[in-house]
Amino acid sequence: MIYWQLFIANFIPNLLGYGGGPATIPLLEHEVVNRYGWFTTREYSEIVALGNGLPGPIATKMAAYIGYEQAGILGSIVAIFATVAPSVILLLMLLGILMKYKESPQVKRLTKVVRPTIAILLGLMTYDFFFDSYTGMGAVHTTILIVAGYILLEVRKVRPTIVVALSLLYGAIFLGGS
Repeated sequence: MIYWQLFIANFIPNLLGYGGGPATIPLLEHEVVNRYGWFTTREYSEIVALGNGLPGPIATKMAAYIGYEQAGILGSIVAIFATVAPSVILLLMLLGILMKYKESPQVKRLTKVVRPTIAILLGLMTYDFFFDSYTGMGAVHTTILIVAGYILLEVRKVRPTIVVALSLLYGAIFLGGS
């Protein structure tokens, strides 16, 4: 049963997540946090942070971790397959049609509607992560991590992997097991 649940939990977000990995993150969160209860919002935000820090597509990295945590190596394989299957299926079915009608007004309208929707979903997920961090760690630690992350990423142009590693180190030193 767990393998079927892993398949569904990864297949549906990747089927509906038009726009790639970042678009699937809030949908996957709904499945693994709200629907199946495998992780808390805080744990899920840590999975996202680690996934962002590693090279490669985030959706497959997260699927591998989630699958492994729930059902070992076979669970990881099932979750990764479920993550890439919608893309492969849809790519094979729709590539020719999309290329044929790429200049049509309907396709252009679809793109204009989907992009803001993804932005809203990512904004809501960011709010959830912030609220969970604020209630879990407090305002001081949350503010320090947000400001330091902004300065390192946007002002100093430090690689995201290093920022994630420094954030983990900060958490280990100042937050301990909380």
